[in-house]
Amino acid sequence: MASWSVENATGAYLRAVKMTKGAKEPDAAEFISALAAGNNAQLMVIACASAADSITLALVAAALQTGGQVICIVRGVHEQHSSEIALGDSAIHVKFVIGDALNLLSNDYREADCILIDCYLENCQRILETVKVISRNAIVIAYHACSMGSWRCPQGLKAHLLPIGEGLLVTKIAENVNKSNRSPVSGKKSRWLVKIDKCTGEEHVFRV
Repeated sequence: MASWSVENATGAYLRAVKMTKGAKEPDAAEFISALAAGNNAQLMVIACASAADSITLALVAAALQTGGQVICIVRGVHEQHSSEIALGDSAIHVKFVIGDALNLLSNDYREADCILIDCYLENCQRILETVKVISRNAIVIAYHACSMGSWRCPQGLKAHLLPIGEGLLVTKIAENVNKSNRSPVSGKKSRWLVKIDKCTGEEHVFRV
């Protein structure tokens, strides 16, 4: 994955603002879009528990900015049909794949550099544990993270829970983690800071 691109992040963010206007989770969508595009993601895969929504639109906005591809994994034909209706004209920018998310991520989409996992999926934790092992240099985001309840983060996976939308669990899996099966080598790492404006109550997320 290439270095951070402010131009792509800004462009995708503005696209997401327009595309997700009136959506259920606009803040989460805008953040995800900027994060994916800022990291110049090319193969973006999202595993949905039901129909696609504004979170998938966020990846579409990022893909239009970076020239990347969006793969949406759904459980059946009904979910695919519902997704196409929900996404409207933007559905043409998404490749829908029907099947088991764990199996598809383990075999067909190991090279994905941006992976989104719906925490409403029953085997969400197992998917996260598998992705941690097989992925290389990828951004992984578990959305609807506040629905996960009590669970243990996979060993060696350093994730940040951000209070955006219904909760985003964000981590970056470095290539050296998978080669050695250990935590990343020491050195300067970026991290996300969340600050709340006491006057307006707005949340501001910074990458430092």
